[in-house]
Amino acid sequence: MAPSHAVVDIELSAAQARRAAIAAQGLATARPRGRVDVRHLRRALDALGIVQLDSVNVFSRSHYMPLFSRLGPYPRETLDELTVHQDGQNGPPSRADRRELFEYWGHEASLIPIDMQPLLRWRMARADDLAWAGVARVAKDEPGLVKRVLELVREEGPIRASAVDSPKRERRAGEMWNWNGGKKALEYLFFSGQVTAERRVNFERLYDLPDRVLPAEILEMPTPPEDEAQRELLLFAARRLGVASEPDLGDYFRLPRKESKARLAELVEAGALRTVAVKGWDVPAYAPHDLKVPRRIRARALLTPFDSMVWARERTERLFDFRYRIEIYVPAPKRVYGYYVLPFLLGDRLVARVDLKSDRQAGVLRVVGAFAEPGVDATEVARELADELRLVSEWQGLGGVKVGRKGDLAPALRRAVEASG
Repeated sequence: MAPSHAVVDIELSAAQARRAAIAAQGLATARPRGRVDVRHLRRALDALGIVQLDSVNVFSRSHYMPLFSRLGPYPRETLDELTVHQDGQNGPPSRADRRELFEYWGHEASLIPIDMQPLLRWRMARADDLAWAGVARVAKDEPGLVKRVLELVREEGPIRASAVDSPKRERRAGEMWNWNGGKKALEYLFFSGQVTAERRVNFERLYDLPDRVLPAEILEMPTPPEDEAQRELLLFAARRLGVASEPDLGDYFRLPRKESKARLAELVEAGALRTVAVKGWDVPAYAPHDLKVPRRIRARALLTPFDSMVWARERTERLFDFRYRIEIYVPAPKRVYGYYVLPFLLGDRLVARVDLKSDRQAGVLRVVGAFAEPGVDATEVARELADELRLVSEWQGLGGVKVGRKGDLAPALRRAVEASG
C-alpha cells in the first residue's frame, strides 16, 4: 500500500525544509558555554537518535564527531562510559546499569538508545532473511559451527572474534572483508540477537550473551508486533530528520522498502505524520506534527561522512544542492576531493569540504585539501572554518592546523589559520 498524497498538510520552501532538517538534527542549538557534561551529551544524543559506527580512523573515529559537531569540545570518555567502550587493551567488564546505548544494526552498525532494543527484535528474528548473504548462509550451511560458537561465548564470553578457532581464507575479488567461518557465525549470532556487543576495546567488538550485558528491565520488556515496531522506528526517524521522503525515513533504520512504504501509509492514515510539499522537490515528503521551522540558523559544524545529517547522499543533494560521495574506496588518482572529506556547515548551507588527516606522530591536524562551494564568500568561510579546525585540533590533543595546497579554498584557509594563530 502506497501513501496517499491527495491532501497536503504543509507547504514549505526548499530553504524552510532545509532549516527544519538542520534544527531536527540538533545543529541549530547553541553550543554549551563552559564545561560540557553528561546532560549535554544526552540532549545531543536525543537529537541525533542513533550514531553510526565506522572503523576509519584517519581523522577521528566517526562516532565521536557528531557530538563534537553539535556541542564543540566535550570529554570523549563520557561517551565511552555511556557505550562502555575502552581505549586501552584491558579493563573491567561492562556494567549493565551504566549502559545507555547498545550496539546493533540500525543504520549500518550503530549505537542505539538501549530502551529501543525491543523495537529491533523483529529484525533479530528475521536474521535468516535480512542478514547479508555470507552471514545468513553460515547459519544454513553450518548450523553446527554456529552452535559451537554460541557455546564458546556462553562459556568464555566476552570474547573477541580472534578467539574463535576457524581457518582464515583469502579475500575474493569484490569482497570488503575476508571473514572466516567463525567470524561469520559470530556475526550471525549478533544479527539474530543471540549475542551482543559487551564492549569495544580499541574499536574491536567483544561478544557476550545479552543477559550478561543488557539490563534485566530491557530484556523483560515485551516484544511489540513487527508492524508496530516498524511504525515506531519510522516515527523516531521522522523526529530526527524533520522533513523527509519515504526513502529517507525507511533508510534511517534500513527497513525493507516494501514494509517501509506500508508502515508509512498507515502512519499518514492515522494522522501520526503530516504530508509535506516542498518546492523544488520531486518526491513527496513527511514531517512530525510538532515540526519546527526556524526563521534563521547560525550553525557551524564539520560533518563526517557518517553523520546522520549527510549520510543519505540523495537527501543531502536535495536539501543542500551539495553532491557528496565518500571516496575512501576510490583509487587515489581518481579521487575528486580526497580520502576522508568532511562537509562544512555554516548557517544553513554546506559551504565547503575539507579532506582531513590527524597526523598524530607530528602532532598536527592536516588539511590535505580544502574546497569552497560555488558562490560563497571564501574569506568568510575560511575564517569560520579556521576557527572550527582549531577547536577540533585542540580537542584531539594536536598542536595546530597545517593547510596543504590542494583545493581552491586552500590559500584563503591557510591565511586564516596563520592569522588566528
